[in-house]
Order: sequence, then C-alpha cells, then structure tokens
Amino acid sequence: MKIIIDEAIPYLRGVLEPYAETVYLPGRAIAPGDVHDADALVIRTRTRCDAALLDGSRVRFIATATIGFDHIDLDYCRERRIGVATAAGCNARGVLQWMGAVLHHLAVQGGWNPPEKSLGIVGAGHVGELVRQYAAAWGFRVVACDPPRAAREGGDFISLAALVRQSDLVTFHTPLDATTFHMADTSLFSEMKPDALVINASRGEVVDGEALLHSGHPYVLDVWEHEPDIDRQLLAGALLATPHIAGYSAQGKANATAAAVQALARHFGLSLTEWYPDVRPSAPRPITWEELSATIGSHYDIAAESATLKKHPERFEELRNGYAYRQEYF
Repeated sequence: MKIIIDEAIPYLRGVLEPYAETVYLPGRAIAPGDVHDADALVIRTRTRCDAALLDGSRVRFIATATIGFDHIDLDYCRERRIGVATAAGCNARGVLQWMGAVLHHLAVQGGWNPPEKSLGIVGAGHVGELVRQYAAAWGFRVVACDPPRAAREGGDFISLAALVRQSDLVTFHTPLDATTFHMADTSLFSEMKPDALVINASRGEVVDGEALLHSGHPYVLDVWEHEPDIDRQLLAGALLATPHIAGYSAQGKANATAAAVQALARHFGLSLTEWYPDVRPSAPRPITWEELSATIGSHYDIAAESATLKKHPERFEELRNGYAYRQEYF
C-alpha cells in the first residue's frame, strides 16, 4: 500500500510507515504523477482532490486533517467509490480561544464590556455552538443563524437578515459551499448596523473581500480569498489579521491527525483505530470574562501575530505551516 501525505500535517511521521510506503509532499504541490499509484491520501486544504488530480489513479481513500471539505469534489469521489473522511470538530476549541483573544482585544481597544454588545453568530456547528455558549456566559447578547440546524431542531435561530440588523459584531463559522460562497456581500453589509464589525474564521470565500473593503465596516480576518496570495489592501485595513491559524492549537492539530489516522485504519483494517499523538488532551472548562481578560495575553498574543502578518504578507504560507501551536487552556 502507498500513501501520499501532506508534509505539514503534524505528529504523523513514523506512524504509518510500518503499514505502507509513505511519501511526504507539500500539499499544494501534490500532482497527478504523485498519486497515480497511491492507494490513499492524507491531506489538508491545500490539496484540491478532483478529476484533475485523481483521474487514472488507484486512490481509494482520502482523509483530510481538516474540518472543511470544500477542497474535495465529493460528487466525483462518490462516483469513483473513493472514501472520504474529515476531522469534523477537531479544532473547535482552538477557534474558540482565537475568538476569545479577538473579543478581548476589541473590548480593550474599544473600551467596552460584553453586556454592551450583541454578537451574531452565523453557523452554529461545532465551532459556532461553542462560541455561542461561551460568549453568552461572558455576557454578550448572542443571536445565531443556522438554517440547517433550524430545519432539523427548531430552536431560537433567526434569519441572517434579522441577525445582521441587530448585531454589533457578526462572526462567520460556516462551511464553504454553494449556499455560503460570498454570503457576506455588498447587499448583506448594507443591512448591517453602520459600525458593525465583521469577523471571519471560516473560509475566505464566505466573505466577498472586495465588498468588505469598500463597505466601511471594521473587520478581523483569519481566512482570506486566494490564499496565500492575499489582498494587501484588505490586509492593511484589518483590525486584526492572522494567517488561517484560528484553530491551530496543539490539541486541535492532534485531534485532526488522529481522526485522519483512525479513519484510514478503519478503511484498510490497520491496528491504529485508537491511535492518538503524545499531546496533552483538552480539558474543557468554563471561564469567566474576568479570568479570560487576566489570562489570554499570556497564552496568545494575537496583536503581535497580526503585526507580523501585516509586516510580512509574503510569508503567509510560511507563517501558517511553521506555526507554533497554542496550548488550549479552557
């Protein structure tokens, strides 16, 4: 068996070698010639898995160490009977703590406290639901929009139009698909409160970057259209800017790699179905706004990280792939 692996996936070297021939490559560089005789791929978002890559190959399984799957042509894979596994929910607490750092920074810079602000959460899946729970506990007036969950469960979800009309902060945590591409566009921005702030840590294409730039709304971005060749003007205008690392905690990365390995093991009958890296697991707990304010700076200096990206946008991929993973602490 032969497995092609994105070399930036952590904790993985040496794990699959006893079971297969393993080839590590930069995710963006994986090409048809690399996969034609491979049985499986272990990838991240930088590898586009579609007919252009997979036609004529013997690939029968793809594990992506990411929560998103917009880089995989699922219809093509179903037609070719190629199994696909994602790492859904793996980095939810990493993104939650990125959001905590963002909200604390904005509060300090703006001189406000959570009860003074309404937070609109677009997409209440693994990440958005955690943000909703913690933000409510921190004192924000929280509303959420999630049409698929609303259809399944009912509940107190509201429409996107209603959400943007009443929110001081609007944060996006949706997958990217045909229904969410440029969900935040000129029309949506015009419906927002004049000084509403936009946060995006989902996928870059969920927000129309050019429309955001000309909307007059302040914004914080972790994800960008056309990564890693991001819009320099959009970058310059961001209150905070990070290189697609919101979920880059040690625990989130360990969860993602473990999910990929375990899915691969189940598919091919390998004795790795309970494998997990040697990383301290998450220890979820409540945290008050006061404790967050007192501790987040020592765990994550988001302002310094933003300054580095703004100074060196050409290093986007280097900053992302060489990131020093944060330790989750709540």
